Amino acid sequence: MLQLITILNRCHHFRGFVYQHACFGPDHQSIEIAVRPRKGSAAVCSGCHQPAPGYDQLAERRYEFIPLWGFLVFLLYAMRRVDCRRCQAVVVEEVPWGNGKHQLTNAYMLFLARWARRLSWKETAEAFRTSWDKVCDAVEHVVRFGLEHRTLGQIDAIGVDEIQYAKGHKYLTLVYQIDLGVTRLLWVGKERTIESFQGFFTTIGEEITSKIVFVCSDMWEPYLKVIREKCSEALHILDRFHIVAKMNKALDEVRAGESRRMASEGQAPLLKKSRWLLLKREENLKTEQRFRLRDLLRYNLRTVRAYLLKEAFQQLWDYNSPAWAAEFLDEWCRQTMRSRIEPMNKIARSLRQHRELILNYFRAQKLLSSGVVEGLNNKAKVTMRKSYGFRTFRVLELALYHSLGKLPEPESTHDFF
Repeated sequence: MLQLITILNRCHHFRGFVYQHACFGPDHQSIEIAVRPRKGSAAVCSGCHQPAPGYDQLAERRYEFIPLWGFLVFLLYAMRRVDCRRCQAVVVEEVPWGNGKHQLTNAYMLFLARWARRLSWKETAEAFRTSWDKVCDAVEHVVRFGLEHRTLGQIDAIGVDEIQYAKGHKYLTLVYQIDLGVTRLLWVGKERTIESFQGFFTTIGEEITSKIVFVCSDMWEPYLKVIREKCSEALHILDRFHIVAKMNKALDEVRAGESRRMASEGQAPLLKKSRWLLLKREENLKTEQRFRLRDLLRYNLRTVRAYLLKEAFQQLWDYNSPAWAAEFLDEWCRQTMRSRIEPMNKIARSLRQHRELILNYFRAQKLLSSGVVEGLNNKAKVTMRKSYGFRTFRVLELALYHSLGKLPEPESTHDFF
């Protein structure tokens, strides 16, 4: 019959150390496994990672290992101190199953971090009878290793966007790699400022920056300024999804203003509960909503005219030729300016200002858009919801890199599952 020591030697064996014996803890709810150095093996200095002569021995430490059959498992080991001539200091030895002052073994940290990618951190802690802080430490250990060992390689396309992470207009700047076939989070910056975005280009360096071919972003001016400075040779594509969002916001502003005016003048509430009728795409409307929208479009209202302009604009994305797209865009802006509907006029002025960036979408043959970025942002929001309320930048940064960074993981002696 297999013994626990035999199993550990098969899946978690380290040269120079011996599993001495295993027994139940005093509470009979845990298993304690004593570890000792193999006879004749030299201790390794934790500073220079080279063998060094022994000095003395410290009190026994407990390292938390992966739970087994519902029992908590601990490795017990008395750390040796070494007198390292290279470091010219007396330091604690380096052990292969642990890292620094962490109470968790490396294998357990990797195990928890992998589960924390599937479950929330709180659920992971509850499932394995540990604490939220230990799960956080495990994720930090894995993310730090991943960032130190990741290979950026050549980056052809990036997308930048912001995401709100707390009340009071607190934002994160997220930069993604959106190459065809490769999508991952490259960088997380605090706030959405020029300095924040510049930090990304400082991190990746000038050599990688100079080879970026496409950049996708919204109309946020700090982003536009940094992209002009750092990626002047790249094709800058303006995010079509943000353009549509701004147009929907303008239409909603027209509807709300006209609804208030009609109510103050005692007119029939034609626009009552019509918000989503106007903002949804027509193919997403239910049958009864389609009939109600058809009835609403019979009235000569500013809201109806704004809605028709918004719907007409969608035709832009059907073009393939930049020249034809430019002609359509210019004509749409002229018609919109003649409508004298100020929120829509504001959109038209903005589109004229960013005309070339919008047309870059067609110059890139419609191969790239920020739709990928929006999808990754949705995953980032899910990651934040799974965090159950933490809002510090450090922990959010860890969670986002862990979920979206596709970082390399530390090597393990065995794939625990």
